[in-house]
Amino acid sequence: MEKITLSITGMSCNHCVNKVENALNEQDGVEKVKVNLKKGTAVVKFDESKQTLDQLTAAVSEVGYEAIPEN
Repeated sequence: MEKITLSITGMSCNHCVNKVENALNEQDGVEKVKVNLKKGTAVVKFDESKQTLDQLTAAVSEVGYEAIPEN
């Protein structure tokens, strides 16, 4: 399992948080998602053999937000 923190831009409310969480949770191989509105981040635990970083960021983009991996 891999754990990554994504910086999410464009979130302003709990509805935004739910949209991002749902988009990430629907991805194959994602085990856990924790989105923090105040910090503007999403911590994603996923199986790297079933999911890629590009697929995760694309899923967030599809629901109207930008996701950038943090170091």
